[in-house]
Amino acid sequence: MSTWTSNSKYLPALALALLIALAPALAQAKMGGGASSGSRGSRTFAPPPATTTAPRPAAPMERSIAPQPAPQPQAAPAAPRPAAAPAAAPAGGAFGRGLLGGLAGGLLGAGLFGLLSGNGLMGGLGGLASIIGLLFQIAIIVVLARLAFQWFSGRRFAGAMGGAGGGSRPAAFAFTGGGAGLGAAAPPRHAASEPVTLRPEDFTAFERVLGDAQAAYSQEDIGRLHELAMPEMVSYFSDDIRANAREGVINRISEVKLLQGDLSEAWREGSEEYATVAMRFSLIDLFIDRATGKVVSGDASQPTQSTEVWTFHRPAGEGPQAWKLSAIQQTA
Repeated sequence: MSTWTSNSKYLPALALALLIALAPALAQAKMGGGASSGSRGSRTFAPPPATTTAPRPAAPMERSIAPQPAPQPQAAPAAPRPAAAPAAAPAGGAFGRGLLGGLAGGLLGAGLFGLLSGNGLMGGLGGLASIIGLLFQIAIIVVLARLAFQWFSGRRFAGAMGGAGGGSRPAAFAFTGGGAGLGAAAPPRHAASEPVTLRPEDFTAFERVLGDAQAAYSQEDIGRLHELAMPEMVSYFSDDIRANAREGVINRISEVKLLQGDLSEAWREGSEEYATVAMRFSLIDLFIDRATGKVVSGDASQPTQSTEVWTFHRPAGEGPQAWKLSAIQQTA
């Protein structure tokens, strides 16, 4: 009993420690909850190019109203090529196979001719000279026949290959133009987009939105967020603010300062323009208890740094003041 009473004075401290330990599970102290959210037009699910500020790939979108791209159909495996049928044996069985068969066939023909002419089996040869001459002629005929057979067989094989593959080179060796070498897949092409050239005023607008959006989120000013971000992003911020309210905390963000930033890509799709930039910035990022005003997590005196990839959107042809936040992606 005495032990319980003596330790009871530590219960408030234990409760606060437990709240701090559970705070990351309830919500992450960062605008957007530390998730990758929003839309980038046709490039929503394509990783933005790396930059000096964010050299590693940005995290893929976790929340987006953009439709997921349909999976690319897998190429059907090539049908196995039929094995070449063995050449039919010439009439006469073993005779006719190779030079020996040609010679034997010639001798037999000459003998039969001699019998029919009444000169005996070897009478048609006319002596040793006739035998040598006959052998030489038969050798020439056999060589010519073999060459002709090979030529016809080669044409049949080429015809079979042309029917199976169309006579074209294999796709793995087609030149892709992507600079990745033979056999590499072609780089993805984005539908109906063209590059956009930005001016210094555009980058000033990006820095302004970075600070103003963080301040509006910290103040839970939904109206101001609508002026700075696209409706999709405002819906995510609103969800995060309501989640914080249920947990009895407020995400207070202050002293936002851009340290480094560079352009990843900028493009136009029809009547809309997009710009994706990588930004490294410092800020004071805290969770405050709504009832007591005490710091639940974070350091009020020590700024932290964060690197994120932000995408901005505006109607085509509008000025820098028209840029609105369209997506936030986290980096490794």
